[in-house]
Amino acid sequence: MKIRTAFPYATVHEDVRVPLADGTRLYARVWRPLTDEPVPALLEYDPHRLTDWSAPRDRQRHPWYAGHGYASVRVDARGHGNSEGLPGDLGSGAEPSDCAEVIDWLAARPWCTGRVGMFGVGRGGTAALRTAALAPEPLRAVVAVACPDGRYEAGVPHRDGPADGNGPEPADGPDGAGGPADGPAAQDGPADGNGTPGLSAALLARSAALLALAACPPDPRYAGDAWREMWPARLEALAPPAHAWLAHPAGDDHAGTGGPGPGGGAPDPYASVRAAVLAVGGWHDPYHDTVLRLVAHLPDDLVRGVIGPWAHQYPDREQSPGPAIGFLQETLRWWDHHLKGEPTGVMSEPLLRSWIGTPSPPVPARPEPGPRPGPGPAGRWVGDGAWPSPNVTPVTYALQGPPVLVRSPQHTGLDAGRPVPSGDPAGLPPDQRAEDAHAACFDFPVPHDGAPVDVLGRPRVALTLRAEAPAGQVAVRLCDVAPDGSSTLVTRGAARLAAGPGGGPREYVFELDGTGHAFPPGHRIRLAVSSAYWPRVWPGPRAAGFTLDPAACSLRLPVRRPTTDSVAFAEPEQAEPLGVTVPAALDDPETRRPARLIVRDVAAGEWRLEDRPSQDGTHAYPDGLEITEDAVETCVITEGEPLSARARTEWRIRLHRPDIAWNVTVDARSEIVCDATHFLTTDEVICAEGPEVVFHHTWEKRIARAPG
Repeated sequence: MKIRTAFPYATVHEDVRVPLADGTRLYARVWRPLTDEPVPALLEYDPHRLTDWSAPRDRQRHPWYAGHGYASVRVDARGHGNSEGLPGDLGSGAEPSDCAEVIDWLAARPWCTGRVGMFGVGRGGTAALRTAALAPEPLRAVVAVACPDGRYEAGVPHRDGPADGNGPEPADGPDGAGGPADGPAAQDGPADGNGTPGLSAALLARSAALLALAACPPDPRYAGDAWREMWPARLEALAPPAHAWLAHPAGDDHAGTGGPGPGGGAPDPYASVRAAVLAVGGWHDPYHDTVLRLVAHLPDDLVRGVIGPWAHQYPDREQSPGPAIGFLQETLRWWDHHLKGEPTGVMSEPLLRSWIGTPSPPVPARPEPGPRPGPGPAGRWVGDGAWPSPNVTPVTYALQGPPVLVRSPQHTGLDAGRPVPSGDPAGLPPDQRAEDAHAACFDFPVPHDGAPVDVLGRPRVALTLRAEAPAGQVAVRLCDVAPDGSSTLVTRGAARLAAGPGGGPREYVFELDGTGHAFPPGHRIRLAVSSAYWPRVWPGPRAAGFTLDPAACSLRLPVRRPTTDSVAFAEPEQAEPLGVTVPAALDDPETRRPARLIVRDVAAGEWRLEDRPSQDGTHAYPDGLEITEDAVETCVITEGEPLSARARTEWRIRLHRPDIAWNVTVDARSEIVCDATHFLTTDEVICAEGPEVVFHHTWEKRIARAPG
């Protein structure tokens, strides 16, 4: 990583409040170049508290853009951080409307040329895409990273609930283009057949994290005395996000103003976009198929896509697995072309640039947190001038063998990795041999004397099954098995099962998540089929499996022919870091708690997964703020007892300013359990200022399971 200190422009930054039409003022930080000439503006709109939570990340990029001649602006979402207003439902149409007002405000500043770009990662990327669907006139370009393209933020919570798998094949082009039928509405659609979204423990974890974030108060250093009125109002408006997600299946009309992707709300979900979109994803992030959909459906002169070997992060951050790229330099080419009219050549790049990875040992390379040293996993960049690509051809592999009964242990799936890995090696899937032992596996050898089998796009499976119970699920993993027997997870998918007519077999056709992977000569392409995938797929009420008929099953891979490609990126660079002090204990293997721990109680037959998505300890910021975070996600299941499944997430956040004796804590707890007919969710938030509890509320909600 190169830390850049010299730029074409000297810069200055200031904090401002952006007025909206309803009187709400949003808190913003503006970095600008010192010049008498107006410059284009760049907007990043996000709920993740710009004065603390995202400040280190913001410092890496906003001053960098300002130093290259842009007014780079970071805005706290309504009701978050130091912005006024109330935290709304994540599907609310207020978010893109607020963003459009901010864009108009920026365009009217005397230091702005009137041209605006918008960017973000995760929720910020979704905000950019949803705002692009409104087509505000000043918005000319967007960079959206690691985000869903529809209006429904619940992509992560529902994406691991099985898709239907029983209807017609997805309406897309040759393997992996991704049409409207495989967007969030179908990919993340109902698991129970009655409009109830498929439950995953990820729903609870994501909801709890967002609930804790929304419960945090404004910072008196920046909000002034008004924080005392703003905080209670926010707390009274709190609602667990999971309630809205469960009440409104992905793709319904709950969210109001849509995004450009499937379920966006327009008759043609892509027709309203006028800004040029650079869509960026990582194969280890759950949202990479957004890139495939956008490059397939937006006009070629408005879109370019990049998918690399990254998790849920900006691609310049040198997080596992890597390698990182010069993402800031690449986006500067995008901004310079679309906002300044400079000939950067960025639109001469292939429509889609993708990383084709080759297998690395499927275990974390180093146990300690932090950037991975060296160049990262092996692989290469390829470029395709169209998507669907003429370089990609579907190749069908027929399964063979007699019918097989599949009854996977309930704990199958514990080695799936985190639903949203963010760069910690512990979040990536380990060796899959233990999972493969609980599945029906079908191997297809790659000849020793042949060429690698390069796969790019979304594999598709057609499975004929006879379910043992009226409700259940099938989980499918595509793995790369090395000569030493190690098994690397390449991609996966799941489908909801239902009994066929008269209890007979039924065919299920569905796509797996997209991937870019090269199966080397001498390796085996493995399709692993299981009847459980906990905790990414909540089990049915009965411990039941299915009978698989291989003679009526197939795997279809989008195989890319070898090409000579010249795709390359600059080495990553960033602006000077913020200088947050990290506790020494985080680097001490003797005191650091495991980031992801699997515990088996042999006598009780219980399996417990403990995941720590946040670094423990107190982080000290240069402005005097001290933040302490502690979070643990726990998923428990007892073998043979699917109704024992339960998940619990706990967050504690402490914000402390010793110089003004400001000390607040937020404790949030979310739990979900089930019986044969219902799910029960319990959420609790306790907020305190010093020793005094100022808010305590508990929500309980029962959600009916589907019949059967």
